[in-house]
Amino acid sequence: MAEERKIKVLVVDDQRELAEEIASVLQTDDELEVTGVALDGFDALDKMKENLPDVALLDIRMPNMNGVVATRRIKEEYPDVKVVILTTFDDSDYILSAINNGASGYLLKDMGAAAMVSAIKNAYVGDTILPSKIARRITAAAQHVAADREIKLARAFSLSDREVEIALMMYEGFTNRQISSALKLSEGTTRNYVSSIYEKTDSENRAEAVQAIKKVL
Repeated sequence: MAEERKIKVLVVDDQRELAEEIASVLQTDDELEVTGVALDGFDALDKMKENLPDVALLDIRMPNMNGVVATRRIKEEYPDVKVVILTTFDDSDYILSAINNGASGYLLKDMGAAAMVSAIKNAYVGDTILPSKIARRITAAAQHVAADREIKLARAFSLSDREVEIALMMYEGFTNRQISSALKLSEGTTRNYVSSIYEKTDSENRAEAVQAIKKVL
């Protein structure tokens, strides 16, 4: 019977001692193989040319190229590599940016060895890894972004609360029928709201209205 292929992991952290400590922990698991240790994003990309990992474990704050930028570069060049961010920080801007760049999630550096090994395996099979503390921060940040968008639209075009809601759905690509279904409105009522949005955004059609909304957001 052929031996099962191990999950290849590249550890990237500018603190070499910590990176090697993490690598040693991961190597104790029979299903993982550490392909190397890199000290920043540039170093990680170089090492990937030699031995492509399945999972890259990246520190978020590194000199030269941090984890957020490295995530984007890795996903552009090697889209199949799963990127997991390793951090002691719970900064919402970093969190959202890295996930928007394609990261599979976050691990906190102070988590136990067993939890870290399990998280890497879960990321490999496609799960999103978010400790509860970070998940709460992301939810709060997303709510803040949503509220900010609503305020911008209301101010720019003097839209009512319902018009703001519908304008955002138009921006996201919802049809009138989908908007009616989601908001439990008749299609006639939805059309009236959409017509009002056209008028307030000085638009002749849906495409122009969406473009006007996009400029504000």
